[in-house]
Amino acid sequence: MENKVLYSLIISIVNRGFSDDVMDAAREAGAKGGTILYGHGAGLREAETFFGISIHPEKELVIILASGETKSAIMQAIVKRVGMDSEGAGITFALPVTNVEGIARLTNPEAEN
Repeated sequence: MENKVLYSLIISIVNRGFSDDVMDAAREAGAKGGTILYGHGAGLREAETFFGISIHPEKELVIILASGETKSAIMQAIVKRVGMDSEGAGITFALPVTNVEGIARLTNPEAEN
């Protein structure tokens, strides 16, 4: 039995302080909300030091559950505002979501059957 992709999980990773820009762009493109997580990057050892000072780049992850109709618009809006060429240096990607519990009835009344 094949699972149908119902939603996409959009994940944006940006420099610390830019998650509000991600959410503003996403909401303007149709997102209803998102979740922000804090972390730090783990890159190459050479990039972790600069003049003998240890650097741990602070990051923010913004996670948004989006319907198929809004996924592309949301991703494009985020990249336009906080993409790799911006100060936020963001990367955005999406993963397919085939099952969701607890939200289906709120967004799709027909899912009750």
